[in-house]
Amino acid sequence: MTRHGRRKFLTYLVAAPTLALATKVGLDAAAPSAAEGAIPTPPAPADLVDLGDLLILAGTPTANMLVLEIGEDGIVDFRLPREEVGQGLTTAVAMLVAEELDVPLGRVRIRLDDARPELVFNQLTGSSNSIRSLYDPVRHTAAAARARMVAAAAERWGVKPGSLTVRQGVVTAPDGRTASYGSLSATAASPDLGALDATPKPESEHTLVGTPTSRVDARSIVTGRQHYTLDLEVPGAKPCMLRRPPTINGTVKSVNNESAVRAMPGVLDVVTVPTGVAVVAETFGQALDGKNALDVTWGPGTVDTLSDDDIRAKLKASTAPLVVPGLLVKHVDAEFDFAFVSHAPLETNSAVADVRPDRAEIWSGLKSPIVARQTIAKRLGLPVDKVTVHVVQAGGSFGRRLFFDAALEAALVSQKTGRPVRVMWSRIDDMRHGRARPATHHKIRATYALGQVLTFEHRVAAVETDFRHGLGEILTATASDLPAGVGNAGFAQTLFLTTVKSPYNFGVTTQLLTEVPLKMHTGSWRSVYSANTRGAEEIVVDELAAKQGKDPVAFRRSFLKTARQRAVLDKVAAEGGWGRALPKGFAQGVGFHEEYKSCTACLVEIDATDPKKPRVTKAVIAADVGRPVNPRGLEAQLLGGLTDAISTTLRAGLHIDKGLPLEGSYSQFHYARQKDSPKDVKIFIMPASGEPGGAGELGVPAAVGAIANAYARATGTKPRSFPVNFDVDFTPFPR
Repeated sequence: MTRHGRRKFLTYLVAAPTLALATKVGLDAAAPSAAEGAIPTPPAPADLVDLGDLLILAGTPTANMLVLEIGEDGIVDFRLPREEVGQGLTTAVAMLVAEELDVPLGRVRIRLDDARPELVFNQLTGSSNSIRSLYDPVRHTAAAARARMVAAAAERWGVKPGSLTVRQGVVTAPDGRTASYGSLSATAASPDLGALDATPKPESEHTLVGTPTSRVDARSIVTGRQHYTLDLEVPGAKPCMLRRPPTINGTVKSVNNESAVRAMPGVLDVVTVPTGVAVVAETFGQALDGKNALDVTWGPGTVDTLSDDDIRAKLKASTAPLVVPGLLVKHVDAEFDFAFVSHAPLETNSAVADVRPDRAEIWSGLKSPIVARQTIAKRLGLPVDKVTVHVVQAGGSFGRRLFFDAALEAALVSQKTGRPVRVMWSRIDDMRHGRARPATHHKIRATYALGQVLTFEHRVAAVETDFRHGLGEILTATASDLPAGVGNAGFAQTLFLTTVKSPYNFGVTTQLLTEVPLKMHTGSWRSVYSANTRGAEEIVVDELAAKQGKDPVAFRRSFLKTARQRAVLDKVAAEGGWGRALPKGFAQGVGFHEEYKSCTACLVEIDATDPKKPRVTKAVIAADVGRPVNPRGLEAQLLGGLTDAISTTLRAGLHIDKGLPLEGSYSQFHYARQKDSPKDVKIFIMPASGEPGGAGELGVPAAVGAIANAYARATGTKPRSFPVNFDVDFTPFPR
């Protein structure tokens, strides 16, 4: 199929569910007789082409522009055009390189690549896409390097390349002669070797890939040797912190005591930028004192009059209506609210910038460095080729570092002060002025009759998600015409329809997003729309099963579409002892999710004897990700997804009060602590098959459903607002 044809095909798929909503479904005609099996659900757009497919398609022209070097010391350097934020990507890529080159893993060094505009759409880290998009290109690059090493040895010894073997980075001849990669590197780099054919190993010959492997950076992280942005030694870079407005998107009208702050110990400069007032000092302590001492007159923000109840009402009013059910069918209706959620990465926003009149250099943890470089260059008034952006390993993200707020601030402050600066956001800054998962309202109706689910409708209203980090451009490049709506709404609808889908044969299934354009600091949070959307659906699946007197696991099993899905569900049911007797106030819950060519099931047990202090005590997770590169890394991803789900389902969220989140620290944003996490967790990665699927987003939605369902069974309630315990049990910091 030509690329043009693929785009037209995609456009049709993305638009189809929206167009179908204009036609009323004859529900009465669907119920007269019982079917032998579940009523098939036509494929959703995400079943046929998902967001990961779009990113791979957009990146294909530059996918093989990878850089691998082997030095005379035999060390393999691979420049990774993605960001490492703790998800274990550098380890998985190092394993792929080591596998194809036949070198010890410890001899592979992964370096994060600077922003490379020539890669166009191929340097964005997100949407569980890195391994899916890099798997073949990395293997081909490493296989090509191996072929050159073997060819260099063959030329040196005057033998045929096919007679040589490689083990642990050493080439061996039939007569026993050996040569290390390091000794061959100069010859291998010679153009005289000509073009060589190189094919990656068949997966059946893998000895490292697919084996549980500890992170290559684990020791550096736990010993404090791992360098993050503020650990970098940039000559002359002085600490900087910003005083931010008392409401989201507020503006600076005037600084009333600038002279007094400038006179404070260690303060070097005070400048105003669009996001606040920056204080540059000799130490971060002095910068903090200076910014706290500022007396600023602020202009209004964009949501000053809005609080949680107002936003919830706007979302509810914007939710699209459901189809009126037919006369001969029964139905289950449910409405849900999900609060805003902070990304809350352990490392707060930070950046280092050195801006001169004719050039600029930036260091920061960035998941969209090309867009960051372009934007920073434009704001500084410099040509793009005069701006260098270095990607630094970051301490957490799951969507937060798609935005480059700190890098842009640092660049603007450096330009205004004429000196290099090190910008650090405080935890309060990160919670209140950082990005957040948008609040959502959900309306679901499922109709059923004679043991069959006939229709499943889901209407989602969400505060507008900001996609100004390059994803919008990628979607535009891979679809010639977006679905109904323009601007951000078009991007959001496309992303929604290429990620959210139902794994069940529930007859006519429709899922529709409506965005409410409130100008807030939103962004993609782990699983984006799926955590809330599919989490809510899994709650309704349990309630459908109860209405029909069916066991929740058996009910899911009878409606799942594939044997692969059923195998994952069966695994957690068996390993978790589904249905075992538990004391009063305890209960089991189960959830299922499929996305990005992967699927997972989660079974949890909860202690809700005190409904205000529920605790997940046990979890069993199984996942089929196609071909796992590092099963240990996948286990960590799924465990992280479980912890995110425990947090946001039970206690963690942001309260919006008159235009600002109240939460300003981990003590207030109630992310799960160790005491809230189950000691008994078992994770099973299913046997390898096919190509790698995505994993980063996978673990949250099924766990959200499982935890909510367990809580409902333990307490005899139907939770409808999340997190379920969401009191303001703290004194907010001053604005």
